[in-house]
Amino acid sequence: MLIRKAAYEDLNIILEIFKNAIKVMNDNNINQWDDLYPTSTDLEQDILNGQMYVGIKDGEIASALVINNECEEEYKYGNWGSDNDKFAVVHRLCVNPNYQNKKIGKATMIKIEEILKTEGIQSIRLDTFSLNPYALKMYQTLGYQKVGEVKWRKGLFYLFEKQL
Repeated sequence: MLIRKAAYEDLNIILEIFKNAIKVMNDNNINQWDDLYPTSTDLEQDILNGQMYVGIKDGEIASALVINNECEEEYKYGNWGSDNDKFAVVHRLCVNPNYQNKKIGKATMIKIEEILKTEGIQSIRLDTFSLNPYALKMYQTLGYQKVGEVKWRKGLFYLFEKQL
């Protein structure tokens, strides 16, 4: 799998991937994303800000995610393992439904961890919906540790961190 920054030309494909993924999540009673989040404007800004990455498999976008060092105010409730500023935050990891159940999310995260490590990043922080068993299992398998809980509009989310 190849990881690269998303280009503006990828936007329509990414919007379609998110739309299809939200439908699959809803079909599986994982009501984490909707019309209010993430919006097409959010995803467009992610690309324009140079913070969205895509995973390419067989010449297609198989995954998309955002990496920056921005976090919600509620992240202050996390029991983070390190207090340094050499961390990255992962947002909106989305696997193209055509590639789900093929370990694409895991492969994407492993590649991202490798990239961030070479950039001197010491840990990755993220949050995931407490009612998304697939994401929870993947992050735990990858060695992410639960460091807190927060409540947002959709319910309970877990804060996770991994030291690189």
